[in-house]
Amino acid sequence: MGRWKDGAQCAVMLTFDLDAETLWLAGDMANISKPGMLSQGAYGAQVAVPLILDLLRRRNLHATFFVPGWTAEKYQTVLSAIHNQGHELGHHGWIHELPTNLSRDKEEHVLQQGIAALRAISGSDPAGYRSPAWEFSANTLDLLKEYGFSYSSNLMSHFLPWKHPDTKIIELPVQWIIDDAPFFLYRAVQGGRSPQTAEHVYQVWSEEFRGIYRHGGLFNLTMHPQIIGRPGRLLMLERFIDFISSFPGLWFATGEEVGRFWSESGYTDEDTRFSLEGIR
Repeated sequence: MGRWKDGAQCAVMLTFDLDAETLWLAGDMANISKPGMLSQGAYGAQVAVPLILDLLRRRNLHATFFVPGWTAEKYQTVLSAIHNQGHELGHHGWIHELPTNLSRDKEEHVLQQGIAALRAISGSDPAGYRSPAWEFSANTLDLLKEYGFSYSSNLMSHFLPWKHPDTKIIELPVQWIIDDAPFFLYRAVQGGRSPQTAEHVYQVWSEEFRGIYRHGGLFNLTMHPQIIGRPGRLLMLERFIDFISSFPGLWFATGEEVGRFWSESGYTDEDTRFSLEGIR
């Protein structure tokens, strides 16, 4: 019997960071006057999300969409479609700004803005928080605690969840190797790397899934609609979902579901520690 719901061997989260134009605006608001650059983000919201929702509907899966407040306000119809299909909406900043670049007051203001924008869509406050670029400031955890978040999905120190000390916040770990951006994101600047093939990414993700499955971990796949949502890459994602679905004892869940299960399970640090006994 595995450690997950109903004895599942491995938990799988399909997560999408719906940055839209904020990915290109966060570093320089002057880009607001560059429609060519911003069109990459618009594709994510206007074209990729409907295609992703269709894929999830056909596979009867629910995902978590982490959304900046700016995006939620601009694309309310898109966000409503995501919510109405039963997917979770999580916090992802206001305009994809890094908390490490903000004062405490500014970071709190950004948190408030994002909560309000998502509440306007779903009618409730988000349970989960994913920081842009997974950055945590010295104030982030205290603010998440103050505003009642139940989970964070930002840190990389395990492939199993854990509870942050002196809080009720469950960390659902991430990793660059199971994120689409390092492989596919292209910026038209000098020295910009060429995107890798979908076949290569399929191989990398499959290898990492096999390892996490073996150890009964959490496979928390991070994707971005404007990146993974190209037609050829979506074919790869569909094939990858079918591949992992062939493994017995799999639990597909949203971040809120995984966080709540882990919180209620009573697992402690001892349950996620790997013994050094026998290692030479």
